[in-house]
Amino acid sequence: MEQQQRYPGETDEAYPEKFDIRAMPEQPSTLKPGQQPKETIRQFFEKGFIILNGFFQTEELDACRRDVERVVDHLAQVLYKAGKIKNLYRNAGLFQRLTLIEKEFPGLVLYRTQGFRNLWANERLLNLVEQLLGHEIMGNPVWNVRPKIPQNENVVVPWHQDSAYTANELYDTLVVTAWIPLLDATKTNGCLEVMSGGHKTGQVAKHTCCAGGTWYLDLAENEMAKTLGVDIERDRVLCEIPYGGLILFNNMLPHRGLPNVSDSVRWSLDLRWMAPSDKCGWYGKQGVVMRSKVTEVKDIDWNGFLEQYQRDAEEEERCGADIFETIFTSPYFKRWEITNTNRHIKRFFEDEAKKSEKEA
Repeated sequence: MEQQQRYPGETDEAYPEKFDIRAMPEQPSTLKPGQQPKETIRQFFEKGFIILNGFFQTEELDACRRDVERVVDHLAQVLYKAGKIKNLYRNAGLFQRLTLIEKEFPGLVLYRTQGFRNLWANERLLNLVEQLLGHEIMGNPVWNVRPKIPQNENVVVPWHQDSAYTANELYDTLVVTAWIPLLDATKTNGCLEVMSGGHKTGQVAKHTCCAGGTWYLDLAENEMAKTLGVDIERDRVLCEIPYGGLILFNNMLPHRGLPNVSDSVRWSLDLRWMAPSDKCGWYGKQGVVMRSKVTEVKDIDWNGFLEQYQRDAEEEERCGADIFETIFTSPYFKRWEITNTNRHIKRFFEDEAKKSEKEA
């Protein structure tokens, strides 16, 4: 009988004790600002997620909105000067402007910024994360600002586990994600949907690459049911979250981002933390230590952390990378079965072939 091919991301290893109730740290007897009752924290380990409405003051998130507005304006200026768009759309607001820009310059939908450090290291938020990870906290290098543009395939994210995007060495590591909408997140504008309890096996299910014309991994529902033991209809939870709220979930929990069928961009922010480790949080990039009882953290080393991204940008410039490129490639493409080839996949393997030729 012919043996079925296995891909690098596939594994039979499981680490339920790293993600279920056994991983819950001892809870404080006196709660600090931002911390939640033990029963709420227990839900994170039993169901894989918790939703906290009204966690932030509006002024905390309003600062993030202003930052996004500045970055979108900079993006518009760059595209306009390069002749990629014919209008700056200055009169459009935060929740419409990127939609208009994207109509002229399609494909510009994966968006990152480095202006949210204050929120990432927010004292109340870190107090809460401390209840999930303990006193040693490192910011994971995967952090994003995401615009969900209306009626756009490239921002409809299929079912997946976040661990499937990382190297296998992180499969036994709890990573906490905070997903924070910058306006009310609803089913209409593409909120998250999670599979409650889908983390309990502590195993990464088989994913495929890539969904439609995107760079997203895909986790089939029948695979979820078989490997993760979930009931697809019973365990799915729609996560509608008002402005000021957030959802916290772990990296084994299956989740997806629904389509945005509204007329406004649904902006959101995702931030991640893990225990300090020599393991790379994202293919060579290290995190930034935010709290520690072992080594006191007086000032977070943001400069050292951001230098990683600066080096990447300089290397891309040295290699003649097109700053207007709308193709996204990543090492995780090699880790799973390619069931759908699109322009992102083709470019990645073309680049891999060129690297091999240079090394030969």
